[in-house]
Formats: sequence, C-alpha cells, structure tokens
Amino acid sequence: MKIAVVAANGRVAGKVIIEAVNRGFDVTAFGRKENNTQAQTYVQKDLFDLTGEDLKGFDAVVDAFGAWTEDTLDQHSTSLKHLCDVLSGTDTRLLVVGGAGSLYVNPEYTACVSDGPDFPDVFKPLASAMAKALGELREREDVKWTYISPAGDFQADGERSGKYILGGEELTLNSKGESIISYSDYAIAMVDEIEKGNHIQQRISVVRE
Repeated sequence: MKIAVVAANGRVAGKVIIEAVNRGFDVTAFGRKENNTQAQTYVQKDLFDLTGEDLKGFDAVVDAFGAWTEDTLDQHSTSLKHLCDVLSGTDTRLLVVGGAGSLYVNPEYTACVSDGPDFPDVFKPLASAMAKALGELREREDVKWTYISPAGDFQADGERSGKYILGGEELTLNSKGESIISYSDYAIAMVDEIEKGNHIQQRISVVRE
C-alpha cells in the first residue's frame, strides 16, 4: 500500500511510519522541519500548504497533527478541515490520530472522559479543541475518514506488546481495569485499520490487552 503521513516528525507519527515500513508499505512523510523519520520518501512542506496534487495517488493519509499551546489549539480544527477539503470526493482514506478526552463514559453518550473530576484541568482546553475538531469531522460525508482515539494513558515509551482491544465511542478498559496503550501498540492498530478499512466515517478506540 501507498500511504502518506502528515506532521510526520512527531513521536506517534514516527511509530506509525516504522510499523508501516516494516509491513512493506510505501510511505511518504510530510513535515515542516528536517526529516527525522524512517519513511522511504520525505517532503518538507507545511500541512496547510498541502494540495490535492501532493496527496494524489495515496491509498491512505495519516493525520498526526498536534498543537498544544493556547494560541494554536484552534489549528486542530483548521488543519483537519484543510486535509478534508484536499481529499474531498477522492477514494483516499483519512485516518486521524485522535484524543481520549472525547470518549464517552456512559451508554447515553452524554458524558466524556474530559468531563470527569479526575481529568487534569491543564488538559481540558486541548481535549475541548480536539473534541470540536472531531465534531466537525463527523459532518464530512465527502471524505472517507476514520478517527482513532488512544486509551486514557497514552504512553510514549511503553512496550510493544503486539496486542490490543478494539473499542468504539466509549472508553474501553482491559481485563485489569486499565485504559492504557503504548505509542507502538497504537501504531499497530492504526496500520491494521489502514490495511482493512473497516471503519469508514467512524470513531474507534484502542486499549492494550
């Protein structure tokens, strides 16, 4: 398969690229700064400057964009809108590295992880911005998107167990009552979804077994 990874110099993106390359994918990475990825091809270009021509011919595009400061949080929405506009009406699938804060914690879908009393205040603006972007993504019927939320404890340096549980809109716990997954196991789930394409226009979630 031929895939593109956007905002490719981040740590989650790096794990996705390694997983995809190891499976024999043809990976092109796009990033603003100099290449620190293991992709076969690298294009130094800002996400907001990407065009339909840049992303033409890919089976899937992975959006690994992240913004953390108060003055850039709105870019979760604007960057996702830009990628959707570029891919609108094409067969290229868009897979988004999402957040856990918007996962529901009740079957009525009226309460989210970020609404809980234990959710850190410092992360609430980020969770709100990412939830807003997800809500806008849900309105896009012209794009073959899939939004993948990690577990609540998303561990950059966690082990690669090779096993995960696939969940949906609600926060899923493993047999130990944990909501935890490593970047490496998340990357496995992401690349599995790229291969299978079973959740078009859906949000899914993953947790370590």
